[in-house]
Amino acid sequence: MSAPLFAGIDGGGSNLRVTIVDSRLLPMATQSAGTANPSLIGHKQAQAHIRAVLRAALQQADFSPEKIMAAGIGIAGASNLHSRDWLLETLSAVLPSSHIVPSSDLEIALVGALGRRHGILLLAGTGSAVYGCAPDGKQLQVGGWGYLLGDEGSGYWLGIQLLRGIIAAHDEGIALTVLGAACLDELEIATARDLVGWLYRSNEATTARVAELARLVLHMAQSGNGEANMLLRTAADHLTRQVEVLRSRLDYPSAPIAFAGGLLDKDNALSAAITRRLKLPERPTAMYSPAIGAALLAQREWSAT
Repeated sequence: MSAPLFAGIDGGGSNLRVTIVDSRLLPMATQSAGTANPSLIGHKQAQAHIRAVLRAALQQADFSPEKIMAAGIGIAGASNLHSRDWLLETLSAVLPSSHIVPSSDLEIALVGALGRRHGILLLAGTGSAVYGCAPDGKQLQVGGWGYLLGDEGSGYWLGIQLLRGIIAAHDEGIALTVLGAACLDELEIATARDLVGWLYRSNEATTARVAELARLVLHMAQSGNGEANMLLRTAADHLTRQVEVLRSRLDYPSAPIAFAGGLLDKDNALSAAITRRLKLPERPTAMYSPAIGAALLAQREWSAT
């Protein structure tokens, strides 16, 4: 009998990642592509996208679907709490004989980061949210309402604050700030009015394009720009407060903290500010990626059956 293989599917706000691992969680194949968030591209397109990338991973390693014992999946905008049947349907078409473990993008990121289910995850990427699971099994989420209702402190939030500052300066007839001018230069557009075409006349996901501007904010903050640093301090306040609220509601003061998402997986002004506010000795680093976290969840549930 061949050694068991497991698949992990991670659909964050901007990218889909599929990893196939062996029993020691060593990657055998990895594929990635654009967003699979059904709230952004629709359920039909998201489903086709996930299946195509999963098939590409199988083809990369020359594995037949029957070799995958179990597969875990967590997709932003499609938590197992409300989209379990859709997640099962999505994977079963490619992996009909595999044990499917539907999850959420937050849970698989927590499990990947800590190697276990118990703890608190602070995610800040395209979107933002805090998720936690206590030793007694209680699970809670704070934030994660999406870009229309929340996601304070996220890449999208930082980007939209930057764009709103540019618009306000234009409407009030005042000069652009250094950060605002750098943004227009980055986008290769001449005036604030040109933002309308840049934002709305593109086939790319709007949220991902706006969230990309967070990289400029981080870069300008590192260069000492006061406006960029103020934006990051406000973002850090939002995210830290959410962690504190969740820790209190879970009654889990000793919970280990994990960071995830493109804004927190590297040393920068935002991750440093949150690390200080939470009184952590250093920025938390993940044990595994969210995709491998999904595979680990699948492996453990399959082993228990």
